[in-house]
Amino acid sequence: MLNLPPLLASRLGSSQFANLHTFLVAARHLSFALAAEELCLTPSAVSHRIARLEQALALRLFERLTRRIRLTAEGERIYAILRDTVAALDDALRPQGAGIAGTVVLYAHPSIASDWLVPRLADFHQRYPQIALDLRVGNERVDFRSRSIDLALVYASGEYPGLVNLRLMDEAVTPVCSPAYAERFALYEDPRNLRHCTLLHDALAWEHAAFDAEWQRWAHAAGLHALLPERRMTFDRSDLSAAAAVNHVGVAIGRRRLLGRYLAQGSLVTPFGDFAEAGDCAYYLVHPPGRASSRPTKVLQEWLQGQALLS
Repeated sequence: MLNLPPLLASRLGSSQFANLHTFLVAARHLSFALAAEELCLTPSAVSHRIARLEQALALRLFERLTRRIRLTAEGERIYAILRDTVAALDDALRPQGAGIAGTVVLYAHPSIASDWLVPRLADFHQRYPQIALDLRVGNERVDFRSRSIDLALVYASGEYPGLVNLRLMDEAVTPVCSPAYAERFALYEDPRNLRHCTLLHDALAWEHAAFDAEWQRWAHAAGLHALLPERRMTFDRSDLSAAAAVNHVGVAIGRRRLLGRYLAQGSLVTPFGDFAEAGDCAYYLVHPPGRASSRPTKVLQEWLQGQALLS
């Protein structure tokens, strides 16, 4: 019989191992219904197992909200320990020479996901075919307690407090538009013609940013602040403003890391010269302390760092 640490043994009997497994699955899905589906149980049975485990541990593991659940601070801590332990056991039992396997849930802001990450994923899959990457995108700040996320790739103005922050790569910005739009408004001939254009931009470039923050930073650096027109079209994603510029809607404030294919194809041009550094704005990999410790997550993080150096 497995010898448990004394404190744990005093709280858990052998009958609780099934409940621990149920907790692990429910915490991964953050859903009793999905856990029930995976375990071939009813949602009620899952709920009863979790309740018995909470009673045995004298801890509340989940917050039961109206239509969802989320981990408590204690639940998050125990889930991280269980998940890493199971991953370590899986690695130990894997035949020698077998590849690294497992699932990694990566949350990313939509623009960096679509224009930088996705075009590179074939390389990751070729290198690590047994790692299942679960990519989820969104603009909101990820809540690691209410969503089962291992790692987040975000565009931010400075580090996120309370999280582990790895600065992945810097960013630079400049106005971009289609060649036809630049010719129509004679932007190469006279930068002052920008005042006749329509500005395109991400209305929330980073958390708490002003709606035109990227345009303002570039215009001050270029000495063209007085020429910014009132005509604007805003989006909640930088890649959408770039796509609108490709289709002759206006001039977008473009990010260098996201525009490589457009500039290479000639569908976008930079009528006002090179990119200007975006100050303290950069792409970060973030996670709670101790969260990104599984081998697949570490492999993904190292691969992302390598891709950043190549880009």
